[in-house]
Amino acid sequence: MNELKNLMLAFVDEEDGIGVIEVVLIMVVLIGLVLIFKTQIETLLKNIFTQINKKAKDVY
Repeated sequence: MNELKNLMLAFVDEEDGIGVIEVVLIMVVLIGLVLIFKTQIETLLKNIFTQINKKAKDVY
């Protein structure tokens, strides 16, 4: 009976690594998307900051 209990505890302890793997996979996908759409993201951010600067000049 103790052996079964030890096996169950060992199985539960192994499941902790699954969360880490999921986070790593999500990060890999996000980094891949950033690399694929790098130029589009740069253009978008450049346009946004240009508009912010124009609006900021209107306030002064």
